[in-house]
Amino acid sequence: MIRTRGLTKRFGALTAVDRLDLDIPQGEVFGLVGPDGAGKTTTLRMLAALAAPTSGSASVAGFDAVSDPNAVKDHIGYMAQRFALYPDLTVAENMAFYADLFGVGAADLRSLSSRLLEMTRMAPFTQRPAGKLSGGMKQKLALMCTLLHRPRVLLLDEPTNGVDPVSRRDFWLILRGLVSEGITLLLTTAYMDEAERCDRVAFMNGGRLIRTGAPAALRASLPEPCFEVEGAQRHELAARPGVRSVRPAGSVVHVFLEPGARPEPGWRPITPSLEDVFVSTLEHP
Repeated sequence: MIRTRGLTKRFGALTAVDRLDLDIPQGEVFGLVGPDGAGKTTTLRMLAALAAPTSGSASVAGFDAVSDPNAVKDHIGYMAQRFALYPDLTVAENMAFYADLFGVGAADLRSLSSRLLEMTRMAPFTQRPAGKLSGGMKQKLALMCTLLHRPRVLLLDEPTNGVDPVSRRDFWLILRGLVSEGITLLLTTAYMDEAERCDRVAFMNGGRLIRTGAPAALRASLPEPCFEVEGAQRHELAARPGVRSVRPAGSVVHVFLEPGARPEPGWRPITPSLEDVFVSTLEHP
């Protein structure tokens, strides 16, 4: 459903996306993971036919994002980072407005909006102005408006950024339901716990794709043994023989050893987190 080859975007001397190759089949949840400035948003904008690539190619839902941008837009739903709906309009008015933009007829709007409102549990709030919704409700409204024309591909740019944990969970339940119906989902995120929910993730940094795989496979791929240590100072652990790196992980510390090095008594062997894998990939590409 999504395929890129050598996809590149430059802004003057800055290369925002550098020769990106992606293959995302139908029904997959694929996450682009990386820090701010990694090139995630620029990638989504090129796939949504909102920004022309400097070089390379991109096809979405079988259409070329450069030569046939209108066809791409007809088959995708795109949610930007910023809340882009009208705050003075109610939930129902926003949905009616976007249905009109997409050319959705009145009968289709009634049946589809009823289903979307039930799915998102937003039915009690149809007459509330969008500007007075909570952060999670705003994201649900944006998602409903994005789905009104029945897209085949959803492109979501950090969709749960700043949303409370309960709303994030609800949002993901909705997304998984959509994927079960055959929609393909590409999202960007800086949250590693959110990346764990994806079928596959791609680490990006400095505009480049540096690693791709299923979360479980990535976590199992580090050659260095990892241990969880409680009640120790990071700088003290880092100075011990055989310790390759030390990273804080909440109230504990993750210690990575050189191959063949022995852990000390009390160190608990663990599978590295996805964040550990990402940081290790940056430190040792």
